[in-house]
Amino acid sequence: MTVPVFEEYEPAIDCGCAGCAVRRRSAARALPVRRGGHPAAHGARRALVLATAAGLVLSCGAAGAAAAAGLVLSCGAAGAAAAAGHTPGAPHADGEVGPEPATPQGEKGPLRGTGASGPPSAGSALPRTARADIIDRAKKWVSAKVPYSMEKYWSDGYRQDCSGYVSMAWNLGSNEWTGSLAAYGTRIARADLQPGDILLFHNPADPSKGSHVTIFGGWTDSARTHYVAYEQARPRTRKQSTPLAYWNNSDRYVAYRYKGVTDGLPGSGSSTAFPGAEKFGPGADNKHVTQLGRMLVQRGGKRFYAVGPGPVWGAADKRATQAFQRAQGWQGKEADGIPGPDTWRLLATGGGRNIPAAGAGGSPNTAVAFPGRGYFKPGQSSSHVDRLGKQLVKKGYGKHYVSGPGPRWTEADRRNVEAFQRAQGWRGGAADGYPGPETWRRLFA
Repeated sequence: MTVPVFEEYEPAIDCGCAGCAVRRRSAARALPVRRGGHPAAHGARRALVLATAAGLVLSCGAAGAAAAAGLVLSCGAAGAAAAAGHTPGAPHADGEVGPEPATPQGEKGPLRGTGASGPPSAGSALPRTARADIIDRAKKWVSAKVPYSMEKYWSDGYRQDCSGYVSMAWNLGSNEWTGSLAAYGTRIARADLQPGDILLFHNPADPSKGSHVTIFGGWTDSARTHYVAYEQARPRTRKQSTPLAYWNNSDRYVAYRYKGVTDGLPGSGSSTAFPGAEKFGPGADNKHVTQLGRMLVQRGGKRFYAVGPGPVWGAADKRATQAFQRAQGWQGKEADGIPGPDTWRLLATGGGRNIPAAGAGGSPNTAVAFPGRGYFKPGQSSSHVDRLGKQLVKKGYGKHYVSGPGPRWTEADRRNVEAFQRAQGWRGGAADGYPGPETWRRLFA
């Protein structure tokens, strides 16, 4: 009897069965468990028994000999394996049946299609990129409404799932998955998140259970309970306010900063940090005025600048700032044309609403402008209180009204506002029951 030849088996690159997919993924990432690799990828040595005689069926004795030699044998699969690698859907030579890759992150692989390029050479440095470029690339998929898919690739060569999206935004040149993205970043505290960083949850025990990644686009509230998330999720790429860190498995998400980012690095200062009110207003002449102007231009304020923006504070800076503040629904001192911490934060992180075009009559969802905090105090009575109460009822936050709502501010109004604020994830002073500009904007959105 001819002794069978034992050879290492490499899964077919174009085989779509579950087993081959698992083996390709394991071979590609080759990460230890402590780095996020899947435990199944670090088992015993895998091998396939190839019969040298046509149609040869290995006996149990041969299988025993193979096992004794340290190789795991799959009886009855050798003939098919010799012809096509293995039977699709059947166990591989190690007896492991790979689960269908129903994970939300696909697997590691090269770029595909017209946007494909060669894989990075071994030991090559990571591509350098600015935070603004990361967000710009993320916005392109949002604008294009790229459909979610773990199998399809967009025109730029990146896979249309959550980790393919991050791979694209970080300009990695390859399609990564949630088990490998951490290798391209540095772990940071959530409090240090800046636009272009990511929030990553990889479940090594079972990647199909909740693994996901989002791109951080900036905080949406002063309490930092919500942030703008750019993410690839069913049915298409989206940008929306998201509770920190996510709706599910929130405490298991880890913040990472791309190792190749060229700005906002530790020790270099943050472009999102408010430089102080003294840097703006009549007589100001500094780089922060220029930065403010450029951010305002990007948010729709170009028409206010005949020349510039530049370092010298002028009427154009004030008018553009005021237009942005009013676009958020702010009035009075909160829309005085001088940037404060909230104005700067929204501009620097891409949050809030853009300046509407001239003659547009206001930006979306800001037709009901915030009238100011002074209307919502004990003893105050106005149409604004009545409008607030009716909107709370409309949104489903009117349970504390025994009668009404009405034009006089009451404890029932305050408790209903507090319930709405807490539903946004706010706590402490951010959920005191008294509406501010952000509460008003969200309530009437």
